Amino acid sequence: MNLEKKIAHMLKGQLAEKVFTEAESVSIAPHEVLRSISRELGLDRSLVEKVAFKLGAVPERYVRNLTTFSVEEQEKLFSSKVAVIGLGGLGGHLLESLARAGVGSINACDGDSFEPSNMNRQLLATENSLSQKKSEAAFELVRRVNPAVFLDVRSEFLEEDQFDDFILGADVVADCLGGLTHRKQLKEAAARVGVPMVTASVAGWAGIVSTVLPGYSSPMDFFGDTEGLEELLGTPAPAISTAIGIQSAEILKILSGKGAGLAGKALMFDLSKLYFDIVSI
Repeated sequence: MNLEKKIAHMLKGQLAEKVFTEAESVSIAPHEVLRSISRELGLDRSLVEKVAFKLGAVPERYVRNLTTFSVEEQEKLFSSKVAVIGLGGLGGHLLESLARAGVGSINACDGDSFEPSNMNRQLLATENSLSQKKSEAAFELVRRVNPAVFLDVRSEFLEEDQFDDFILGADVVADCLGGLTHRKQLKEAAARVGVPMVTASVAGWAGIVSTVLPGYSSPMDFFGDTEGLEELLGTPAPAISTAIGIQSAEILKILSGKGAGLAGKALMFDLSKLYFDIVSI
């Protein structure tokens, strides 16, 4: 008996039904059952959850997603891969959001380590993680939040053609870079590989989020290639949270098949004035 058949046999009779309406019920794989099978067989949780999906059952951790995503859409998330570039203010929060949502595979990179100035906004920056590599903290976060997610995380700063190799095979690229220096390189790499990119940027109370399809313009194209306004205006936590909420929603909609809402557009906001607007690029 191969592993998948063995897991399916162990799940038999253990699944539950979640009733949403009179016309809709969903088969649920209980969390403790999945965890027990993983431990007993010494397997990564991702393989156990993969078999549950094949049986038409959704792992219990995703139950609260199921009025937003269908069973089929949740399985699409589990089968998807996202490349996250940058694990600072934007990237750390995005990584948690994607892991909790059930994106099955994530490539992430950042060559930096934490310093005290990161602690006002960066999810992974804590008293205990000061001087730690951001990549190490990212790995620990995903293991704690959702061990069924396959995370390939690297401690390095990517340049030019390195972006191509890193994002190859991803379904979506998440631009969480700080400043503007390497954003053009990342956009061009995503275009060459043929992968949509969702970009976000914050300075002060303001931010921009956009989905950049291969070959199309990014809002960052209009800001040059300097360090941007982050150093001058700061990066308060509420602006980071707002940008990440929009960026992660856009990524999840693309992966699940719902479609991009910001393709060829940019959502701009300014929390100091409670201003939100969408413009065409």
